[in-house]
Amino acid sequence: MRSGALEGPRSPAAGSRPYTSPLVADLPFDLRAELADRLMDALDQEGKIARALDALGPLAGRDVLVVDPGTGVRAAELADLGARIVPTGGHGTIHAPDGSVDAVVALWSAFRPPSPVEVDEADRVLRTDGRLLVVHDYGRDDVSRLRPDAAEIGTWSRRDGWFLRTGFRIRVIHCFWTFDSLAATRAFLADAFGPAGAELGETLTRPRLSYNVAVYHRSRGEVGAADPLDRSVDSVGSGAARS
Repeated sequence: MRSGALEGPRSPAAGSRPYTSPLVADLPFDLRAELADRLMDALDQEGKIARALDALGPLAGRDVLVVDPGTGVRAAELADLGARIVPTGGHGTIHAPDGSVDAVVALWSAFRPPSPVEVDEADRVLRTDGRLLVVHDYGRDDVSRLRPDAAEIGTWSRRDGWFLRTGFRIRVIHCFWTFDSLAATRAFLADAFGPAGAELGETLTRPRLSYNVAVYHRSRGEVGAADPLDRSVDSVGSGAARS
């Protein structure tokens, strides 16, 4: 089991809106420990997110700083692919010497909202041609039905959104939350997200949810690209950003 030991009673009360807690770096949602473990085991069992980050870096054989590393699960996945993980990071401030790393990776908790201050901090610690990789939910999937108004699945990924206007490109990774059974899927959704989760669970016919992740990526000092849409394998092509 991949550990996601996150503390605190985070599941919503009946009738409350889900996803109101601060987000963490190993998971896109802040859940109490038992629920976090269940989601950690289900989220991206195929390892697509880590492989995409490595492909966009590349990260293997390079010094990689993971911002807000949480319990270290995602950092460990990158290390398994050959990255040399630099132990540092904090929300809004990157604690590392100037020009000391080849890549900065932020998963879910940083760049909320997108911030030029954080880009400047990343550029400060990156070496020449270093890479900044920022992971957020993309939406257009089953999971986004739990929070349809979230900024990251709306304005952030638009052609005129902050990321694509400020030198980032976008690659969309098609992932899943995969559970052992349909009953286990429905039980988790209800336990973690209350009535909204239970309602979504009742619409499912298989033990997994589609889950699309955006990786916003840029090189150090990059200002803009003629075409910000990354049409590499596993992106959504011309639909990767909405005008």
